[in-house]
Amino acid sequence: MLILRTSLASPFGRKVRIAADVAGLIDRIRIEGADTSDPADSLRRQNPLGKIPTLLLEDGEPLFDSRVIVEYLNDIAAEPVLVPPGAQRFPVLRQQALADGLMDAAILQVYEGRFRPPELHGEKWLAHQRGKMARALDHAAAHFATPRAGAPHIGEITQACALGYLDLRFAGAWRAEHPALAAWLEDFARRTPAFARTAPA
Repeated sequence: MLILRTSLASPFGRKVRIAADVAGLIDRIRIEGADTSDPADSLRRQNPLGKIPTLLLEDGEPLFDSRVIVEYLNDIAAEPVLVPPGAQRFPVLRQQALADGLMDAAILQVYEGRFRPPELHGEKWLAHQRGKMARALDHAAAHFATPRAGAPHIGEITQACALGYLDLRFAGAWRAEHPALAAWLEDFARRTPAFARTAPA
């Protein structure tokens, strides 16, 4: 059985879990928690970066990061539903990259507050990350806010996880300025039951 090292709050881990569900592979994966801040956690031996998600193959070989794991899942699935072949592949990967970057910018802001004392918070650094978030949301609203029929691809899955993370950590402040994206997310959640099943408590 495949083993996914992750945490329930990780948007990148959520992305992989939803992708596995959509690809029909979730029953082949066991979810195991990981503590990235614990030096004794075996995660650091499995992934030298000590990051989640990390997927352990049946022979113990690790795969990281989420983009590599998704490519693996797409490769072993019965149909390549996560990343389509041919010319359709690159718009999907571009949407994934944008949403990955949105999650990165959000997580860096969370970590600034979690790991550094208030007197050392870098306002210029935080403003830089907020700018990335704002531009990513504007671009997604302009280019990726139209609901699409059929199984969601990895671009849509990643975008949904990014928006879900903003709901979790930033109280959904993005919604007021981006109603089309909020409507898109509601449609995605309705069509993708795994989105609700993977929501962090």
